[in-house]
Amino acid sequence: MISIGIEKKLKAYQGKRTLKVSGEFEPGSITKIYGPSGIGKTTLLKIIAGLIIPDAGRIVVDDSIWFDAATNVNLVPQKRLAGFVFQDYALFPNMNVLQHLQYATDDAEWVDRLLHLGKLETLATHKPEYLSGGQQQRLAILRALAIKPRLMLMDEPFSALDPEMKQEVISGLKQIFTELNTTVFIVTHNPAELEGLVDGELLIR
Repeated sequence: MISIGIEKKLKAYQGKRTLKVSGEFEPGSITKIYGPSGIGKTTLLKIIAGLIIPDAGRIVVDDSIWFDAATNVNLVPQKRLAGFVFQDYALFPNMNVLQHLQYATDDAEWVDRLLHLGKLETLATHKPEYLSGGQQQRLAILRALAIKPRLMLMDEPFSALDPEMKQEVISGLKQIFTELNTTVFIVTHNPAELEGLVDGELLIR
C-alpha cells in the first residue's frame, strides 16, 4: 500500500497556492493524475520520487516511511528506487540507446525485451540526437523500466507517440507492470488515452 498525504506551497501563474494531495493506492495499481495546467501534477511526481521536499505530510510505501515532516524522515531518491519518465525525457546525450539501458541493468535478456517493446532494436547504437521525439520518449520509458521498479512515475509519457505506436507501447507496458506488480502514477493532459490501462484516477484542482 502507498499512502500519500502531503502539502507543498507553489508559485503559480495566478500567484501562490498550496498543493494538497491525500490518498491510498494499492500495490500494482495504475493511477492517472490529471488537472489544469500548472496545478502541480509534475511537482507531485517529483515529491514522490524525492526530488522535491514537501512542506508537510507523510509518504509511506509498503510500511516504509519515505517522508515524514514531523520526524524529519526523508529517504533519498536513490533508496526509493522509483522509475521516472520525465516530460523532457532527460536522456544522456553521450550515451546511445543500448548504453542507456545497460547503465541501469546488466540483465541482457531484459534489455533485449525492452528494446523490442520500444521498437528500438535497430537503433541500439544511436545517440538521442539522432532519434525522433517519439523514439526519445520510448527510450525514456525503457530506461525507467530497466531497474524493474516497484514504483513507476510517468510524466506525459505518450505525448510524442502516434496513435498506433501509443497503443502498442501501452499494451506492452500493461503486461510488464502486471508481471512486476509495479505501482504506477501517470500524469496526463489527455485522460482518455489511458482507457483500459488505469485502475483509478487522481484529480488535482
